Amino acid sequence: MSFTVAITGRPNVGKSTLFNRLLEQRKAIIDDVSGVTRDRQYGVADWNGKKFNVIDTGGFVSGSNDVFEKEIRKQVLIAIEEANAIIFMVDTTTGITNLDESMADLLRKSNKPVFLVVNKVDNHSRLLEASEFYSLGFDHIFFLSSITGSGTGELLDAITALIENKSEDDELKDPEETALPKFAIIGQPNVGKSSLLNALIGQERSIVSTIAGTTRDTIHTHYNLFNKEFILIDTAGIRKKAKVHEDLEFYSVIRAIKAMDEADVCLLVLDAEKGITAQDLAIFSLAVKKGKGIVVLVNKWDKMEKETNTAKEYEKILKQKLAPFTDVPVLFISATEKQRIFKSIEAGLQVFENRERKIPGAQLNEVMLKAIEGYHPPVVRGNAIKIKYVSQLPTHTPSFAFFCNYPDDIKTPYRNYLENKIREKFNFNGVPIRIFFRKK
Repeated sequence: MSFTVAITGRPNVGKSTLFNRLLEQRKAIIDDVSGVTRDRQYGVADWNGKKFNVIDTGGFVSGSNDVFEKEIRKQVLIAIEEANAIIFMVDTTTGITNLDESMADLLRKSNKPVFLVVNKVDNHSRLLEASEFYSLGFDHIFFLSSITGSGTGELLDAITALIENKSEDDELKDPEETALPKFAIIGQPNVGKSSLLNALIGQERSIVSTIAGTTRDTIHTHYNLFNKEFILIDTAGIRKKAKVHEDLEFYSVIRAIKAMDEADVCLLVLDAEKGITAQDLAIFSLAVKKGKGIVVLVNKWDKMEKETNTAKEYEKILKQKLAPFTDVPVLFISATEKQRIFKSIEAGLQVFENRERKIPGAQLNEVMLKAIEGYHPPVVRGNAIKIKYVSQLPTHTPSFAFFCNYPDDIKTPYRNYLENKIREKFNFNGVPIRIFFRKK
């Protein structure tokens, strides 16, 4: 179930600080200077076992006040259009500004849940000052300090309550559709997602049925041809509405995140000439965090000037940028010339199979205990760490629990060693792996 929350508000009210707090990491750059967040930030928040996507709209473009206001308005419109709920941030130290009021007018006209968050309320006198924000007329108002974290729990409770209410949608899904692999074609505008989709389903007989997607405006196409059967989630058809067409990139990224939640495997399409962008890397990282299978498709390869090792060198540089998760298939395709497009589907089906793979317990323990015997975990504070056995957990994303005497003392390098050994002995190409250490 995909649920997306967008953080909106004028610059320097604390959006990025709240974003970092919701994600429990320092991802967005924070500064007292207005408009530090020029690039949008994307992440996944987890509260009491419920996960949702968070988007920090940011997006200040330096220039006159008019340009500035126009840019913010544009992003608010996209957030209203695409997010399931909106956090509208204001700042108690400056009070209500004209920009706050104009944004409030926009948000009141939407039918989306709006959470008015009054930031920098870190003492009693500021709480009294903050009461003026009731005049903006929103039902859900929260007083918090995003720096200290006070008040964020109540906000998260309110957001996750909405997710609970929406979970019934899952019961309406077609069981047959649910059983088939789901592929989402994602990537930046103009990289060739539409061309790839058309090349795959261009023949009339390839379309068995077209089902309206559970997520608004994504189309689910049932593909059944050449003994291959799967569901394609189409994010290519971005509606170029007049009011938001200037910021297609932001618009398409929100779409991609929504499609990703539904997919088993993400086909990340890149433009060979441009390579992988910061936005592509953000999407890639999200897919990894969500435990989705990934295939990287370098499109428009027919337009590249090639020498003997061009593809090999290109892949090497690409994987350096994708690090630390580099065990992903990379294919060089041309959607318009139909070069290797069916290989990309085969790669996607193989990744799906890898993601579903369950290793028999005896085989898993035989391989991994031998690897542990060959390289023991480092001694911590004089304690020798002994791993007794390993078990694969019953989860969608391949996850492994290692049972040992001091689980909290095992560090990241050894975790990476165990993951590399699993990948070396079993085929999990294109699939993120989760490793846990538990007390035994």
